[in-house]
Amino acid sequence: MNSITEKGRIAFIDYIRVIACFLVMLVHASENFYAADSSGLAGNVSFLANESNRFWVAFYDGFVGRTCVPLFMIVSAFLLVPLKPGLSMGEFYKKRFSRILPPMITFMLLYTFLPLAWGGMSWEQSISDLKMLPFNFPSMAGHLWFMYPLISIYLIIPVVSPWLERASAKDELIFLGIFGISTLIPWIHRFITPELWGECFWNGFTMLWYCSGYLGYLVMAHYIRHHLNWSRNRRLFVGLVCFLAGAAFTGWSFWYMGVPGENIETPLLEWSWEFCTPNVLLASFGAFLMFTCIEKAPSFITGLSKLSFGMYLMHLFFLAPIAGIFVGGNPAEPVIPVYIAIPCIAFLSFVCCAVTSKLLSFIPGSKWFMGC
Repeated sequence: MNSITEKGRIAFIDYIRVIACFLVMLVHASENFYAADSSGLAGNVSFLANESNRFWVAFYDGFVGRTCVPLFMIVSAFLLVPLKPGLSMGEFYKKRFSRILPPMITFMLLYTFLPLAWGGMSWEQSISDLKMLPFNFPSMAGHLWFMYPLISIYLIIPVVSPWLERASAKDELIFLGIFGISTLIPWIHRFITPELWGECFWNGFTMLWYCSGYLGYLVMAHYIRHHLNWSRNRRLFVGLVCFLAGAAFTGWSFWYMGVPGENIETPLLEWSWEFCTPNVLLASFGAFLMFTCIEKAPSFITGLSKLSFGMYLMHLFFLAPIAGIFVGGNPAEPVIPVYIAIPCIAFLSFVCCAVTSKLLSFIPGSKWFMGC
């Protein structure tokens, strides 16, 4: 696949980073309208106040925004696989982890202690979060779950890279077919059996464990870049059809399970929102294909792309108070209609993060705490 580059950058990759970053904020803005408590983030139980919230959350969070995480994964694999000639595993790890781990640790500490400044959490909770940092993300930084699968992708890239260098298009399609079957596992777990293909209390690894998860997106990225030699028009058409089909199912799945006025278990409500389900896979494949049709990026997109990692890390600091203004303590009757409120919350959060990230980027050594 030929991509027009400027100054070593791939134009459509910059667009994906910027738009996927915004979609993350759109997803979290939507959560304010089905969270069962005042936190603004969906927990184990959800509550839809009315039909309007049911529809617009399904639209923004499901139809529009659900491809955000897979797109970030595909971009990472698209750029990094296979390894550059002569690059050792140790050198790869040093380069990648020196870029993401210092900012990650910095923001884990910020989310652990900074909310104390405005009474957003107690000292007891902060100390509890601090003790758990070696094991998981802080309680007020649920979005940092993404960093752990990203780390796992970086860890596996040097292992699978030699195979991808030698694999034929047919070989990769065979793997992708197996990966496609594995995306049925969340549905089988939920609707048929919680223990599948060898799972039991002494074994948590299914038959398809090593062919499932975000590794599938890694192989898909490599296949698209090195073997999918479609014309621009074909990529645009197939991409649009795949995105609409996958995204429509994703949005419908939430709407179908949503019952206004009743508490609902969030996993049941989000039964088809996991990022490795067939519908999200299809929509992500389609979205990525459409992005590859972009040939040029203006300077402001390139600039935002460079800031996107820091924006992602900090965005809940801005989104929560902005959402509070729009929601006004009543998700059923926000300050403005929900179909406007959700994108407004996301847009204002995005702008605040962009401005803050840009200002922080002028600080010497900012890459160590911002990743930019």
